[in-house]
Amino acid sequence: MTPRNEGPLSAAARTGRVTGATLAGRTIIMSGGSRGIGLAIALRAARDGANVALMAKTGEPHPKLEGTVYTAAEQIEAAGGRALPIVGDVRNDDDVRAAVDAAVGTFGGIDIVVNNASAIDLSKTSDVDMKRYDLMADINVRGTFMLSKFSLDALSKSANPHILTLSPPLNLAPRWAAMHLAYTMAKYGMSLTTLGLAEELKDEGVAVNSLWPATLIDTAAIRNMPGGGRMVQAARSPEIVADAAHAILVRVASSCTGHFYTDEQVLREEGITDLTGYSLGAAEDKLVPDIFL
Repeated sequence: MTPRNEGPLSAAARTGRVTGATLAGRTIIMSGGSRGIGLAIALRAARDGANVALMAKTGEPHPKLEGTVYTAAEQIEAAGGRALPIVGDVRNDDDVRAAVDAAVGTFGGIDIVVNNASAIDLSKTSDVDMKRYDLMADINVRGTFMLSKFSLDALSKSANPHILTLSPPLNLAPRWAAMHLAYTMAKYGMSLTTLGLAEELKDEGVAVNSLWPATLIDTAAIRNMPGGGRMVQAARSPEIVADAAHAILVRVASSCTGHFYTDEQVLREEGITDLTGYSLGAAEDKLVPDIFL
C-alpha cells in the first residue's frame, strides 16, 4: 500500500513534520479514554475536528473514578469533534472487532489507532495477585496487539495511518524489572508490539510509535493509589501527553515510525522548551520522573 499523504511532503521528507497539519476529518479509534491521558488526547484531536471512537468498559459511573465513555463523548463533541462511544472490553475479541467495525461504519474508515487502555499494579513479585497479573497481561499486551491487528485493514486504506501506543522505551536495565516485574512485563509487551509492527509495516506506510511521559502525570488512577494525592502535586497535567500525541499523529506516517518518544522529546522537536505551563505547581527540578525513565 502506498499512503496517499496529503499536503506538501518535501519539507517533511526527513522529519515527517508538516507545518500547520491538523487532524480535521481524521478518525481515531482508542481503547480506554473515558478519563485521564486518553481523554486528553481525544479532546486535543477533537479541537481539530477529528472523529473519535472510544471503546471503554465504563458505561456506568465508577464509585471512585470520574467519567464514563458517554461523558467523554459529550466532551469530545463539545470540543468540536464527532464521537462514537462504545462500551466494550479490550480483552474480548468480539468487542474489539465490533468496535473497529462500528468506527468504520460510522466514520467511513480508521486513520489512527491509539492503544491507551492499561492496567497498573506496582506490587513486587511476592505480593502481586495472579488475577492482577492476568489483567495486566490481557489489557496491556493482548489488548494492544488485538486492537492494532483488527484495525490493519482499515488503516491500509488511510492516507496517513498511525498506530500510537502509550508505553515506555524498551530499557532492559535489570532494575526496572526488579522494581515491579509483573507491570514491567505488561508495559514492555506493549512496547514490543510497537517494535515489531513498525518493522513489519514499514513498507506499507503505517507509522507505529510509542509515547511515554517523562514525569508523573496527574490521573485518577494515580490519585487513587496510596499517597496519590500527595504524589500528583509534583506531576504534570495530561495535556502535555495530549499535545505530544497530536504532534506525532499529524506527522507524515511514512517518515515517522519505530520511535519510542517521550512527551518532552516530541515537544522539543516542535520548538516548545518551556514546559512550566503543564506543571501542577512544582518547580521543574521538583517534578517526579516517570518510573521507567
